[in-house]
Amino acid sequence: MSFQLTILGTGSASPVLTRNPTAHHLSIEQDGYLIDCGEGTQMQFMRYKVRSMRLKYIFITHLHGDHYFGLIGLLSTMNMHRRMDDLWIFGPKGLAEIITVQLKYSESVLNFKIHFTETNPTESYLLFENDYVTVTTIPLIHRVPCCGFLIREKTKKRKIIKEKMPKGLTFKDIKQLKNGEDVLDESGEVKYANKDYTIPANRTFSYAFCSDTLYTESVIDIIKQVDLLYHEATFLDELRPRAAETQHSTAAQAAMIAKKAKVKKLVIGHYSSRYKTLQAHLEEATAIFPNTDVAIEGNSYNIREL
Repeated sequence: MSFQLTILGTGSASPVLTRNPTAHHLSIEQDGYLIDCGEGTQMQFMRYKVRSMRLKYIFITHLHGDHYFGLIGLLSTMNMHRRMDDLWIFGPKGLAEIITVQLKYSESVLNFKIHFTETNPTESYLLFENDYVTVTTIPLIHRVPCCGFLIREKTKKRKIIKEKMPKGLTFKDIKQLKNGEDVLDESGEVKYANKDYTIPANRTFSYAFCSDTLYTESVIDIIKQVDLLYHEATFLDELRPRAAETQHSTAAQAAMIAKKAKVKKLVIGHYSSRYKTLQAHLEEATAIFPNTDVAIEGNSYNIREL
């Protein structure tokens, strides 16, 4: 199963020629998951060879423009390309109305169906699940309602030891063994002991996206020990008062969250346009949490191989 992250946008609200607004793309079992969709995201899809027609789920953290202004353009392009597959969008109150108004006044009729789910940014809860992953919300503190997302692989079934598979094993027997159960005979005695014919499945992996937020330790229990954490780091710590005023975080604060949550790896992004280079962000964060990367557009991470 693939679990691949591609970073499409690393900037914040003010445009910078070298940075696009926020957007992260995950490829999970051939399906595309997009988190935030800043202006120009569809251009980033083309630039980094991300297949937009495989996009199935879109998650929007909040209604500041640098996190969703690219959405209507992306929907329009998919429509022009004759997309027919359903699309699932998750976002804050007001987003469905915004999409509806834009489609109405451009006299656009989509060829595909949108399933919209409104997020509740005040609590952490299971927002969505399919056969492969669960998506849990992460309440954040920002100037408008905002929540991040924790995407975690579902527990996998045990593996059958093919060399030990006895003759006459039925499909039902195999299903029971994969589920961790013993197979019993008609008298209730153990016919095939699970421990004799299976081995544990590979461990599951996880990715957490903490978008624009004031430093808050309330996220720590939710994201504890995730494999890859993205946390915004709009400012350096010398501008901590400015970060507090605008309800953003610094590179040092992002690293502190990663350290306290005992995550495996941290990626920081959403840089203020005042910063021309990112070396200071990297140095500030790694001084607290060494396994930190600065987000670079086009970089990919195989989360299962971190």
